[in-house]
Amino acid sequence: MPKAILLVGFDFTNAHADEFHDWYDLEHVPERQRVPGFGLCERWISVANPRQAVAAYDLASLDVLASDAYRAIAFENLSVWSKRVTALCTRLIRFDGEQTLPGDADSPLGAGGLLVNAMNIAPEQETGFNDWYDHEHIPALSAVPGVLSARRFIDPKGTHRHLALYHLTSPEVAMGDAWKAAAFSPWTEQLRPHFRDHLRILARRYIRGQ
Repeated sequence: MPKAILLVGFDFTNAHADEFHDWYDLEHVPERQRVPGFGLCERWISVANPRQAVAAYDLASLDVLASDAYRAIAFENLSVWSKRVTALCTRLIRFDGEQTLPGDADSPLGAGGLLVNAMNIAPEQETGFNDWYDHEHIPALSAVPGVLSARRFIDPKGTHRHLALYHLTSPEVAMGDAWKAAAFSPWTEQLRPHFRDHLRILARRYIRGQ
């Protein structure tokens, strides 16, 4: 069964930052770490907007999100604290997707940066889009110095069908000339007009108290 990811992004501009981080660090993440099938749980803060946060959870499979252990702390069973904090936030994305590339790789340890690229594609371009991502785009970006991993996921039911996650030694990797050169090609430019609902978040690792 394919590995999976749960990725959630919030804009917490209207929440109290201290409470938002306390809720995540002291209740929300620890609850999920105790659920069988959850792997690495990481938090990230947007470089462009420090009031935007991303949480990424490696999953043994999507079945984890249907388990009794997860359902006991999620959906209608969210805690009072969770309901209060999330009501003050704007959700940017919730993505529950199966990993399609590369195989069963997990998130690498020790990354300092994360690039989230989520989007939809015009249906008639789906086959070409997947060929481009798998055979040109991901291989090119994987070869950029400072890229620790590059993975793709599919969520057929969410607001964004496609997600690419890039773990980086630092966010600056995705700002450098080597990244820009690898990201550009005629094939890329041909497909770009067909991207839909594109969400791009370049983030640094969240460190409590910093």
